[in-house]
Amino acid sequence: MRVLIIEDEHKIARALKRVLEQETFAVDVAYDGDEGYAMATTEPYDVAIIDRMVPGEYDGIAIIRAMRDKKIHTPVLILSALGGVNDRTSGLDAGADDYLVKPFALEELLARVRALLRRPTEQQSTVLEVGDLKLNTLTYSVERDGRRINLTSKEFALLEYLMRNQGRPLSKDVIISHVWDYDADILPNTVEVYIKYLRNKIDKGFVQPLIRTVRGFGYKIEA
Repeated sequence: MRVLIIEDEHKIARALKRVLEQETFAVDVAYDGDEGYAMATTEPYDVAIIDRMVPGEYDGIAIIRAMRDKKIHTPVLILSALGGVNDRTSGLDAGADDYLVKPFALEELLARVRALLRRPTEQQSTVLEVGDLKLNTLTYSVERDGRRINLTSKEFALLEYLMRNQGRPLSKDVIISHVWDYDADILPNTVEVYIKYLRNKIDKGFVQPLIRTVRGFGYKIEA
């Protein structure tokens, strides 16, 4: 899953990026409101973490309002040193989905991000299933027909995205935009290579393949 962080305090931004990448997220960072606004309104993200008082023409509240005005429904977690009732209320009224007061524990932030990802109906469970394939988003375990499958962090991220969109054909560009971050060095055949890795681990040795090529479009997973 792909996360946008808009945070002007570089130390906090680096810490957030590091811990989220350890959890297999692809992470982009903007250090001011104007860059953050441009990224939040033009790039696809699964979650945005936005500092309320980020500097620039667009502060955090303005970015969120602009996103909602443009019908961008990316879940947003506000970070702020302002923790009063009126501060929280104004942030949520602007269109944010959650509000976390600084200082905070990284474990709590991760829990809130996971909660935001579970809100859509297709993402309510922490265990994703396609046929006899199961993926646990909390323990990072994958098994098929009871057999444990070991994946790299990027293979896991790709499989999770496919499973969250099971039955839907996904183009290579869409897959790249959600599984790899903006600065990643992506070659034209990167998605093909990782799909091959997954097929060797997920489908090899089983009668029914789950990962399928949609000719002229991309890939999908379904039982």
